[in-house]
Amino acid sequence: MQDRQFGLTSAQVQGFVDDGFVKIENAFSSDLARQCRDELWADIGLSPNEPERWTRAVIRVGSKFSPPFVEAANTQRLRRAYDQLAGEGRWLAPTGLGTFPIRFPSPEPSGDDGWHVDMSFGDSPDFMEWRANVRSSGRALLMLFLFSDVGPNDAPTRIRKGSHATIARELLPYGEGGATLRQLSAKGYASTEDCELELATGAAGTVFLCHPFLVHAAQGHRGKWPRFMAQPPLLPRGEFDPALPPSAVQIAIRQACGLTF
Repeated sequence: MQDRQFGLTSAQVQGFVDDGFVKIENAFSSDLARQCRDELWADIGLSPNEPERWTRAVIRVGSKFSPPFVEAANTQRLRRAYDQLAGEGRWLAPTGLGTFPIRFPSPEPSGDDGWHVDMSFGDSPDFMEWRANVRSSGRALLMLFLFSDVGPNDAPTRIRKGSHATIARELLPYGEGGATLRQLSAKGYASTEDCELELATGAAGTVFLCHPFLVHAAQGHRGKWPRFMAQPPLLPRGEFDPALPPSAVQIAIRQACGLTF
């Protein structure tokens, strides 16, 4: 049963704790997805009707703040899910979405398909020096918004199921200061190689809400139609508060590390 209208089921919340992600179909409408795609096509100066001009494997667009993107990020279904996973009222409503790695059918390597964890805070111009800590300071969730239909051949994001627990344990010794991306990736995430592989596939309007520590990777596009996706963070209002009931994000970290915050 759903906890409230539009809410995740208790099984879905537990699946997030155990697996590190939950897939929400029809999180926003196909019409909103189309409006967003139209804007992105205009931004990159290309057209769905001129495939002969799709000459690059990936084109990146930064953040988008126009109404269709804001509406897609703040549907009632998603806002309820944010409460259930990140803690009720403990996240900031998205004012836009980004970034957008738009991937095109191409035999050429994109050069950005390594396994990684998204970092959450830092101010260094060297992104390898950005950090994540075991409290997930600066990030409540990693989110994958599908603005086009994504099948197995359409460059779906690869997910290592359950890898968030391994990363939580690896972050623990670094304390509040956290580990840099350089430190965390030094061994190529070999500790998560045995995790079951999941592909972030779905119809336009699908959203994957992921634990901040989930190990994931891009891949090449072997299909026919460009893949439009956003991969924004959900930002927290503040640090974990031990006076409040633990969120699903916290519970997953607690179970992995034996912590009580």
